[in-house]
Amino acid sequence: MNQSIKETHFQFPGQVDFYKGKVRDVYIFEKELVVVASDRISAFDVVLPRAIPFKGQVLNQIAAKFLEATADIVPNWVTATPDPNVTIGKRCEPFKVEMVIRGYMSGHAAREYKLGKRSICGVPMPDGIRENDPFPTPIITPTTKASEGHDEDISREDILAKGIVSEEDYVVLEKYTRALYQRGQEMAAEKGLILVDTKYEFGKHDGKIYLIDEIHTPDSSRYFYADGYEENQQKGLPQRQLSKEFVRQWLIENGFQGKEGQQVPEMTDEIVESISDRYIELFEKITGEKFQKAITNNIEERIENAIKNYLKEN
Repeated sequence: MNQSIKETHFQFPGQVDFYKGKVRDVYIFEKELVVVASDRISAFDVVLPRAIPFKGQVLNQIAAKFLEATADIVPNWVTATPDPNVTIGKRCEPFKVEMVIRGYMSGHAAREYKLGKRSICGVPMPDGIRENDPFPTPIITPTTKASEGHDEDISREDILAKGIVSEEDYVVLEKYTRALYQRGQEMAAEKGLILVDTKYEFGKHDGKIYLIDEIHTPDSSRYFYADGYEENQQKGLPQRQLSKEFVRQWLIENGFQGKEGQQVPEMTDEIVESISDRYIELFEKITGEKFQKAITNNIEERIENAIKNYLKEN
């Protein structure tokens, strides 16, 4: 099997801190962040035991493409991508909410709806809507950004009442979220896809709001294939998805949903390879480009050298 990168332990000149996220290793400098997209994979807020070859590269390169394609809508944090697994950019102070936007009754919204709930994050959901039907207009359903454990649904009203984000800033975040989602939908449609739902994260740098983190990747978004969508809806069939949902489904089928006392099922070489193949398929479908596998021999050395060279030159 190809090598994968599960975690990194670099030490760079000028580095002031380090943060290990669910799937990213973040090297913190005074003004910059160096983010290594590892091959770790998480589902149900749990990091699974085995890394997936090329997953980090897939997500990093999809995000780079979409950040560049939306820079006219909102400025983003990126200044360089010196390696297929690395993004370097401005060190922003993140807002403590994730802006989730849903154009369709799917995923978490559909699960809540099946429980009889008719609102999510304080936003009403219409009666008589079926799973995977479009909402009359896309709805914004924010979550709190948890440093550990599960992100929690929160309403716009609570965000403002608790002072998590000022009203002035929140209005801007909503505006950016809707504009980014519209652009994402247009770009997906060109590839025969439907961007069902997605999330955006924002931060501030020198008083200005920036789009941070990855966008429109299969880890942060759900896509359907447009071909067959209407027919499947009419027949009440599941939609063909292009997202990380297939990983969640495999876990559910094997008795794991991240609940207490549950064990992550064994990830065989075959399972790991099949997930890797699916991520590459996602890349090619979402971007319309052929995936070029980065050299995985001495992958850590390759990444470390790319970062060191960037820091030396800048």
